[in-house]
Amino acid sequence: MFLFLSLSCSFHSSMATLNLSHTQTLSFHRLFSNFHQNGPTLSFSSQPKPSVNPRPISLKPYNSEKLRTCVVALAVKNLAETEEISPENDGTAGELPSGAGVYAVYDKSGELQFIGLSRNIAASVSTHWKSVPELCGSVKAGIVDDPNREALTQAWKSWMEEYIKVSGKVPPGNESGNATWVRQPPRKKPDLRLTPGRHTQLTVPLEDLIDKLVKENKVVAFIKGSRSAPLCGFSQRVIAILENVGADYESVDVLDEEYNSGLRETLKQYSNWPTIPQIFVDGELVGGCDILTSMYEKGELASLFKK
Repeated sequence: MFLFLSLSCSFHSSMATLNLSHTQTLSFHRLFSNFHQNGPTLSFSSQPKPSVNPRPISLKPYNSEKLRTCVVALAVKNLAETEEISPENDGTAGELPSGAGVYAVYDKSGELQFIGLSRNIAASVSTHWKSVPELCGSVKAGIVDDPNREALTQAWKSWMEEYIKVSGKVPPGNESGNATWVRQPPRKKPDLRLTPGRHTQLTVPLEDLIDKLVKENKVVAFIKGSRSAPLCGFSQRVIAILENVGADYESVDVLDEEYNSGLRETLKQYSNWPTIPQIFVDGELVGGCDILTSMYEKGELASLFKK
């Protein structure tokens, strides 16, 4: 049993007093009779203390980012407490926030169909109303202040866990494999190969295969690497431009020595152009990265690809 006391010690020549309270004073003269007046030492431990080195204290700062994320996530109301909004037919009612956060879409029968997160809730809900109007009736939205990726995910997770705890199931739109509510990225075309393999004996010159390829396809981009993983900055820039303008193009990896062995040097001879990438339209060389970039900035590519 430990007793914590407020102690006040005073020493007068050979007399020391210990104040236990305002009304009681004990004399410690007998206790200190064997001690020198210059250096009395008082120990409150009944047993000797072991001689050990104190463990160093590490004062690590709080992870302010995680702490802030938790606070932001907690700031979003529970799904059940969030006010339900009934937008107009196109889902663009002024009541819907345009900020980032989490939202839940209910059908006209009041059944929850989908819980999503978005950088612009109003825009996302409007897209749902246009794509699946039969599944949209009302919306609940929670704004996340200072929305980093982790804060948005935490807010979405809290709503999902709340719904699953009550209903025992995942919202239909959030079930694995459901592509009704989330736009799936388009599948990219595979890169073209000029030969069956490097160990196959070609019956026609490689230059003829190049000529046949560029004349049978509207747009062909010879690049370093694949369209999904370009291996140089210029090739990456060319692919980005073609994707941005929505061009339907074919790509050929000049570094693929298994299926396009010798293509890099043969292509330079065929086009009389010294660098890669090279872009062909309707069988004619348009140029490389610099020319394509210039045409893109001038707005000339859309008309070129439509010809």
